[in-house]
Amino acid sequence: MTIETTGRYLVLLPDEDLGAGIQALSNATGIQGIARAADFEDHAFTTAELESPNASVFDRLGVAVVPLDPDQAQSVRASAAAHQNVLAIQPERVVYALGQTGLSSDYLRGYRDAATHLCEQIEPQRGTLAAKQVDSPEFTDCKATWGLQATRVLESPHSGLGIKIAVLDTGLDLNHPDFAGRLIQSRSFIVGETVQDKNGHGTHCIGTACGPKDSPELPRYGIAYNAEIFAGKVLSDRGSGADSGILAGIEWAVNNGCAVVSMSLGGITRPGDTFSPIYERVGQRALRNGSLLIAAAGNESTDRATGGRLNPPNPVSYPANAPTLMAVAALDNQLQVAPFSNGTINLDGGQIDIAGPGVDIHSTWPMPDRYSSISGTSMATPHVAGIAALYAEATGARGMELWAWLMRDAQRMTLPGTDVGIGLVQAPLM
Repeated sequence: MTIETTGRYLVLLPDEDLGAGIQALSNATGIQGIARAADFEDHAFTTAELESPNASVFDRLGVAVVPLDPDQAQSVRASAAAHQNVLAIQPERVVYALGQTGLSSDYLRGYRDAATHLCEQIEPQRGTLAAKQVDSPEFTDCKATWGLQATRVLESPHSGLGIKIAVLDTGLDLNHPDFAGRLIQSRSFIVGETVQDKNGHGTHCIGTACGPKDSPELPRYGIAYNAEIFAGKVLSDRGSGADSGILAGIEWAVNNGCAVVSMSLGGITRPGDTFSPIYERVGQRALRNGSLLIAAAGNESTDRATGGRLNPPNPVSYPANAPTLMAVAALDNQLQVAPFSNGTINLDGGQIDIAGPGVDIHSTWPMPDRYSSISGTSMATPHVAGIAALYAEATGARGMELWAWLMRDAQRMTLPGTDVGIGLVQAPLM
């Protein structure tokens, strides 16, 4: 397995004094042309700026993307080791659409402990729940997908009204009739490409998270049908993109007050790899600003010889393996782990947090096809994102408190937590 990089670097700056961090970066590299997202409308860089030879700083996230030669990169590493004005540096990675088939382990476990503590504060008597497992589930309502049935969406009185959901992916078919009349904000972070989706992956994910209640053709497939959609194109029509585009999309979403940011994308990790300290800090800063980042756990665990699941599976993908991003595994319609779904194997490299329906998922597709059924942790992720919007509407919760509600009400299972995390996501009934 190879990790593809762009030749540029991500540099983590202190949010306490971003200006000092930018100055330290300039001193270490000699780069003077440093653009800041805060100087652009909606904190959103133009695609030309993202591709420029200058450094780009995402103010809300405290991350710079910088073209560096080896000597400059070493100078930044030395600055990070010696001072607090530069906190970390890593190569910029290439990530892909996932579908179609230095922190301690104590710190990593702390996020699950924190969520559990918040669950107990929300409703003490629900602090510990008995495991609930349906041996032979039957999803017989032909009016809705099995995923919506399994997650109680049909029983929920909520619609995501007043909630903004950002889906960072390959864009959206803006002419799709199922989204006619919806509140949609869109922006492309891919040079030379508009938001218009020519891949399909993004349109499918947005359909699951935000599709209509009354589908023109059965079955119903959409969850938060009254949410405001923020379609960010961070992956090209070929299904790939770089960290700079992902971070630009997150900055745009956070600045616009999106309570939920869904990312069905990622890159491989290897056994023993640790998580990115930069995405970990980005997740922290997003949570503090009221945005929950939800990401696909990855699809690299199918045993090619047998078609079953590798034992052990491959580890949670990048960037979902950062503890402050909610990592989503995939289940099939028998509520078993999908054979491709990655798992928790790197103690310092992230864990599965929650699971969602991810096999044979029906949703929107660019016209003229209109609909398609595909599989992946990419398909499980927008189930969790759409349901998160229902909780955001129902409770007013944001950030870490919203995370806690999802964990509190998940259906506990007899499957290992390393495969499904806390369990199967469930929609709010209150």
